[in-house]
Amino acid sequence: MASPRILLCGDVLGRLNQLFKRVNSVNKSAGPFDALFCVGQFFPDEPDRLDELMDYVEGRAQVPLPTYFIGDYGVGAPKVLSAVSRNSANQGFKMDGFKVCDNLFWLKGSGMFTFHGLSVAYLSGRQLSNGQQFGTYSQIDIDTLRAFAEEPGIYLMMTLISQRLQVEMTNDRTQLDVNRKIIEAGTKGAYYVREPYCNVDAVHVTRFLGLASVGNKEKQKFLHALSPTPSSTMAAAEISAKPPNTTLSPYTLVDQVDRPKETTKRASDIELDSQYWRYDVSSKRQKHGNGDTNKVCFKFISSGTCPRGEKCNFPHDADAREQFLRGVCLDFIIKGKCEKGPDCNFKHSLQDDGENHSRKRLGSSNANINRSKECWFCLSSPNVESHLVTSIGENFYCALAKGPLVQDHVLIIPVEHMPNTLSLPADSEIELGKFQNSLKVYYKNQGNEAVFFEWISIRGTHANLQAVPVPSSKAAILKDIFTLAAEKLGFEFVTKK
Repeated sequence: MASPRILLCGDVLGRLNQLFKRVNSVNKSAGPFDALFCVGQFFPDEPDRLDELMDYVEGRAQVPLPTYFIGDYGVGAPKVLSAVSRNSANQGFKMDGFKVCDNLFWLKGSGMFTFHGLSVAYLSGRQLSNGQQFGTYSQIDIDTLRAFAEEPGIYLMMTLISQRLQVEMTNDRTQLDVNRKIIEAGTKGAYYVREPYCNVDAVHVTRFLGLASVGNKEKQKFLHALSPTPSSTMAAAEISAKPPNTTLSPYTLVDQVDRPKETTKRASDIELDSQYWRYDVSSKRQKHGNGDTNKVCFKFISSGTCPRGEKCNFPHDADAREQFLRGVCLDFIIKGKCEKGPDCNFKHSLQDDGENHSRKRLGSSNANINRSKECWFCLSSPNVESHLVTSIGENFYCALAKGPLVQDHVLIIPVEHMPNTLSLPADSEIELGKFQNSLKVYYKNQGNEAVFFEWISIRGTHANLQAVPVPSSKAAILKDIFTLAAEKLGFEFVTKK
């Protein structure tokens, strides 16, 4: 696979016409380029430039190539980004960008995604929130990025934080351990390239690049072309190669000056621990090792694994991990509240697994009674959302999804409380097939194909087979899409016949 060709840009400040004129010129002379990554303030700082930006947002002008930005503040940002957040196409866990318009994507908060084999991590916004809805990042964004930073192979780090500020932040225990090959930053209005420096816990060197703002009066460089080779395709000798002008890590130097020797180890341990724990807001807290029973391992919740394993000082809470997988807001899980409020795209309530975490044996009659009362899907339960039910058969019933992924998202649910639909009696299997065929016909009449999927929990929750329509024109590439999505989330998509 050929190395991706990308462009990096500093503060845009709403000057999209000037930016894309330059991009088109570079693209013709040295391209084609695959994408443009913008750091610094993307929106204008003056109202008279808002019309220029809105021409692109509303489709009157075209963005020439896929463009990603992180500086989500400035004039017009709340209006534009509020509309983007409400768009149904932008709902869910989207670390690869919220679509603003064709070829323009907003990288919100923090995250990591893969672009043409290149791992890109980002931190969007400024640190101080002052109650602002957009243009800031939270502590949870920092913690999430720290978790991603432990993953190998991240090549490009996008941030608004300058090199000077990053060094100063080490004193406040907010230094990000981003041992990346390239760190791109904006907001300082100046072009700056630092000598490559060594990393403490990684063999490769890191290059820091600061870019000036678009249309700056000093005519400093605001656009930089790059054709990086993804680390996953490089030999070990290439990754560890150090240019002659390589320096020590600036963060290590700051640590040595500002921290007494006798407290270095203890401070390091505290800082490392702070990357792992968060307060457990659930009523169920189990002691794990010598850790604090009021705290849980953030790394385990967010990724499902923890490099510390049994040596971790904090509980690996499977319940919290399951809530995260069910789409519950990570902020809500670990802190009990979310700063984003109604604008958050995730759920702000714990999602019951159908058994209310009962410790009683499933075989007992009392457990069965309690299970039916508490289960969302048992028709005998007072909690069942009966207004969503569309059809009831002998063994299955059909209902609209309470929190649909797309329009016409439907659930096929067994009438009896059973853990999955993989092992069914013959008559139940026949009826399930009839429900599926009916949905296929319904979706077909609308120019769609049906995708069926099921979440199977080891806890034996009430089964629900979910049906989602996708455009027929996309059906042939579904497997490729699933494979790519799995790679982005760090696992392998496997098909079995």
